[in-house]
Amino acid sequence: MLQRLKDDMKVAMREKNILKRDTIRLIMSAVKQIEVDERREVNQDDVMKIIQKGVKQREDAIGFAKEGGRDDLVEQNQNEIAILKEYLPKQLSDEELEVAVKAIIEKVGATSMKDMGKVMGVASKELSGKADGKRINGVVKGILG
Repeated sequence: MLQRLKDDMKVAMREKNILKRDTIRLIMSAVKQIEVDERREVNQDDVMKIIQKGVKQREDAIGFAKEGGRDDLVEQNQNEIAILKEYLPKQLSDEELEVAVKAIIEKVGATSMKDMGKVMGVASKELSGKADGKRINGVVKGILG
């Protein structure tokens, strides 16, 4: 994944695609920050978490930009999200997510909302990168509630 990011950044630089170049640079600097702060090599999961965090930050920024009437920032953040999502695994559809959550509920043996924590713990690990935590939470509540 890191090599792909480095290669894509080189291509973006050659093509003078400033938005893509800067977006990838932000990811790479976050990776470097972890390597320096924690004195360890980052792995695939770390990079995925960084990218997911970047998407979430930009989605939040879109909300604030809309409130402030800043359409230019809304568009910029949407473009950055599109670039970041190129590096994330394909998101599960609602139907696929529901099937996966039902299987996890069965595996954990959950029967009521009291078991929500157990289900969310397993679901978050198994579905990491494939579905947002809010979506997982909503499906779990819908099934158990």
